[in-house]
Amino acid sequence: MIQSDDWGRIGIRNHSAFKELQAAGLSLGTHPYDYYSLETAEDVEALRQVLLDHSDSAGRSPAMIMNFVTANLDFEGMRARDDGRIMLRPLDGGFPGAWSRPGLFSAYRLGIADGCFRPGLHGTTHFCRRAMERELAACGPRATLLRTLWRTETPYIFSRMPWVGYEYWDADRPPKERALSATEQLELVQEGVNNFGNVFGRGPLSACAPGYRASYDTHEAWVRSGIKVAQNGPASLAAPHLSEDGLLLTYRNVNFEPATDPNFSVAKCLRHASKCFAHGVPAVVSVHSINFHSTLRDFRSPTLAALENFLGELEKAYPRLLYINDADLLAIVTDGSFQGPAEGVKVKANYSALQATMVPVS
Repeated sequence: MIQSDDWGRIGIRNHSAFKELQAAGLSLGTHPYDYYSLETAEDVEALRQVLLDHSDSAGRSPAMIMNFVTANLDFEGMRARDDGRIMLRPLDGGFPGAWSRPGLFSAYRLGIADGCFRPGLHGTTHFCRRAMERELAACGPRATLLRTLWRTETPYIFSRMPWVGYEYWDADRPPKERALSATEQLELVQEGVNNFGNVFGRGPLSACAPGYRASYDTHEAWVRSGIKVAQNGPASLAAPHLSEDGLLLTYRNVNFEPATDPNFSVAKCLRHASKCFAHGVPAVVSVHSINFHSTLRDFRSPTLAALENFLGELEKAYPRLLYINDADLLAIVTDGSFQGPAEGVKVKANYSALQATMVPVS
């Protein structure tokens, strides 16, 4: 299963904005996320073609779960009001200001119709609004940096300002106060789910918290909002299992990040996948959207070449390989089977005995 985050989230718009930020005194170019922009229709179409070129033992192509950020900063609205409050533009209203990605939403929908993309919820925003508004109110250097970025319609650059935190997690608070309250999180999750429905015509089945910063209250909010699958970050070979409230917990165990991992190799990813299969655990691949961007730096070409290699080697090594999505895994865990292209595909699944198993990834 392939899980991927940050779709729909804007960064630095183009080379002109990149140069303008450098001229304003920002030292850019030393971190991969300095080149984070936004996928284009061509980026998404190229990814779709690679996925469609592959198939498993049941004749199905890989299905990437694309976790969307459902709103971006409304720069024009904030400039007009200028009261230090965050304003958002949901994805169904398009991108803000001068941002333009012709054909992008059509490219998303084409991949969804083909079955090779599965939209999931990442959040309403990736950053913590409470943290950002606090810094704006303080009128200090951090507020100055934000306003410098916003002049180029860049929301933030996380590698330069980790204090913006994550949607449900306020980085600058004491450790026990970083997770937002249950009430705040429920409001944010419901906002994201509503935005998601306006774009895709249905609610999300699965979700991944920005920065993997999810608490018990996050999970409760997801359950109350109709989400059934929780995506957790990479750390160990833990088996998928159901929580007490019925949420299916999944864990990423293959880190496929050519753009950001200096030690990335296809061979290492294949070894990790092999360990998963040997322990009876699904290989859950993590790959963020930056790996497919091409606007500021061509991350797309080497990533797609590596993905072609990775999928091809898996298909050769494992004749009974199955590509699954979030709905398939939920059916496997609860029923022991999922619906293939023609008839039900039976999968042996005994995760209850593996719930507490933690096998280190090396």
